Parts: sequence; C-alpha cells; structure tokens
Amino acid sequence: MESRLQTKKIFRGWWLAGIGAVVMALGTVPLFQGMPVWNPVLRNAFGWTAGQMSWAFAVTRIEGGILGPLEGILIERLGPRRMVAIGLPILGFGFIVLSQTSELWHLYASFGIMSFGAALGGWLPMMTVMNHWFVIKKTRAMAVVMEGFAVGGIGIPILLAWCIGGSDPNISERFGWSATAFGVGATILILAFPLAGLIRNRPEDVGLRPDGYTDDESTKRFDSTSTISSETELVGYSWQEAIKTRTFWLISLGHACSSIVIVSIMVHLGLLLDDRGYSLPTISAIVGTYTGVNAVFILIGGYLGDRLPIRFAAFGFSFIQSISVVILVFNDGIGMAYLFAVILGIGFGGRTPVTTSIRGVYFGRRAFAAITGMSMVPMNVMLFAAPLFAGYVRDATGSYTVPFLVIAIVCMFGSCLFLLLGNPPTFGETQESSCSN
Repeated sequence: MESRLQTKKIFRGWWLAGIGAVVMALGTVPLFQGMPVWNPVLRNAFGWTAGQMSWAFAVTRIEGGILGPLEGILIERLGPRRMVAIGLPILGFGFIVLSQTSELWHLYASFGIMSFGAALGGWLPMMTVMNHWFVIKKTRAMAVVMEGFAVGGIGIPILLAWCIGGSDPNISERFGWSATAFGVGATILILAFPLAGLIRNRPEDVGLRPDGYTDDESTKRFDSTSTISSETELVGYSWQEAIKTRTFWLISLGHACSSIVIVSIMVHLGLLLDDRGYSLPTISAIVGTYTGVNAVFILIGGYLGDRLPIRFAAFGFSFIQSISVVILVFNDGIGMAYLFAVILGIGFGGRTPVTTSIRGVYFGRRAFAAITGMSMVPMNVMLFAAPLFAGYVRDATGSYTVPFLVIAIVCMFGSCLFLLLGNPPTFGETQESSCSN
C-alpha cells in the first residue's frame, strides 16, 4: 500500500515549525541581527574602536567553539524542549547585563552570556525538533522555522533603532540603548517558559510519524521498528561515527567558509555604513532590506533543498553571498548599498536552510544535535577570526576593502567544497544498513 499523508488537518509538525519561528525571532534576532544597530550606538557612546567592538562577537564564537559540542550533547540528552526553557532565560538575563554596560569588559561578558543562552535555547534545539518531525520535507520545515530569524530581522532592527532614538545617547529622542536592551531582556524572560511548554521533541512522543505519515509503510520509510513509540530507535550516524567521515569535514568547512560572510556583515555593516555617513534609520533600513529578501529566499532555498541535490543548492547560494560582498566593497552609493542588500538576501536566505538540513540529509535523525554541535568547532574558529580580522585591518588601513575581499574569496572556496560531496546515504530499516550506506 502506498503511504498516505494526513489530509483532514494540518500536520502537527507544521504548528511546531511556527512555534520554532517565534523562538528563533526571540533567540537570535535581537542579538545577531541587532548588531548593526547596537554597534554604532555603543561605539559613539563610549568611543570604542572597530577592533574592540569586534571582540564582542568574537566572544560569542569562543563560547560556541568551547561549548558547542557540549550544547549539542545536552540537547540530545535532555531534549530540545527543556533546553529552550533553560536557554531563553539565560539569553534574557544577558540583555539585562548589556543594559548596564559601562566598561568594555561588561560588553564582552554580556555577549558571552547571550550567546550561551541563544545556543542552548534557540537555533540548534529547534533545528533538532524539525529534524525529528520531518524527513521528506526536512529542508522546507527548517526554512519555516528560520522565517522567524528572517521576518523578525526585518522589523526588530527598525524597532530597536526607533526605541533607542538615535546613535548619540546624549540626544536620545526616546528610550536610549540601555532601556531598550533591558526591555528586550524582560520580554524574552516573560515569553521563555510559555514557548517551551508548547514544544514536543519527536512525533513518536505523541503517536505520530515524521512528515505526517500514518500507515505501516511509513515505518519502513523512517524508523527501525514497526510500532509508534517514544522509545523508537532513530536511524543514522552517531556523532562518533560522523566525525570519522570525509563528508562531515567537507560540510563543516564549507559551512564555516560560507558563514563568515554573514557574521562579518552582522558585526561590521553598521560600522561601515556609519563610516560612509549613513544615519541609524538608513542603516536599519538596509538591514531590513537584506533580511526581507532573506525571508523570501529562505522558503525558496527550503523548497529547492528538498527538490535538487542539496550539495548543488548549497554551492549556488553560498557563491551568491560572495558576489554581494564584492558589490559592497567597490560601490559606496546608496543605490548600490541596497543592491548589495538584495543579493546578500538571496544568497544568505537560500543558503541558510540548506546548510542546516544537509547534516540531517547525510547523517540521519539519530544524533543531529550532537553532530551539528561537533561541526561547530571548526566553524566557530573561523567565525571567531573573520570579524576580528576585518576590524583590525579596518583600524590599521581606515578601510574595509581588503578584509571584505578576503572574506569574499574564502566564501567562494567554501562554496566549492559542497560540490565535493557525493550522494547522501539512503537510511533504511535498520541502523546497520544506514551506516553501511
């Protein structure tokens, strides 16, 4: 008998994807997409250099590189639901610490706390939930969750800029940066536990199957047992098996090289545009443009990632990112700034769900969080270095031209690594057969 999908009602996994989008908006946007707003405001308030400001993001990557594997293992052991309940309050507390910043080390401490909370309760646990709830539509489901990052990234930076009231805290028209940061932290603390309570880790926990399949054929398609149970053994690689493969390192390095573009943009775009004389509202509008385009292409990337060989989709969108950086470097007019934002949105949006789901495609459902956490170690080394490199070269030369060109070239190289991946394994009825493939 052919497998049949539920038709009478929306599969519960899609509702969880919507909840995940809200978690992503709270758990990532105010911190990472908010950097182009926070950084020029804090630089003008305290007189810190671009290099000094770069260390705030570098601290988040030190945290990710050291604790990333532990975070992945904790998610596997405790479950994504519990980790969201733990991580989001830590993130909220970090924003409250940021609101009291008066010394440079306060800034670094707050970003370390916020990064730890975001890692525990944001992106990785929700991607793990989607990896469990979907197989055939895995990339599309992850894309829906990432819409929280994208759609939130359109409005939240603009809202932050409006609440702050300007780049000079001494002439703030509204609340100023400190009160705004405190408000963000309080909002996250209030919403953390209600959101966590809505999450269900796996479809088997509530008597369902991935993708909404309901008949016996779905059992052969996805898992190693013929009964729906919360104790079902998931097929795929363990993290110990995964790290011994060539595929793991190609994915990790390819993802790392393509990710340095967006993290460098997050840290330095506001400073670069401030150097060119753009106002805070204009900066937030440019950020809103690339996040708006990003929101559309996350869905397109999710669709293509499930329809095309995923390695080709990862290559194409990553390469487009690098082109956007070249446009930003060699053109300083307002029109070209918005063109950069559009092309970056296409590349980053399409790449994001693809480079996340690719680990589930090649390694299965068994240990997605742990494998992803392990792969974050080499990635976080590069994410640590790239913004620092850009900041210090800018301080030394007075320009972002050289560091951003280097970042574009590294991204092009990383995109080509995805082309070296072979076809993914076909995970069958048993763990043994999946690993042999």
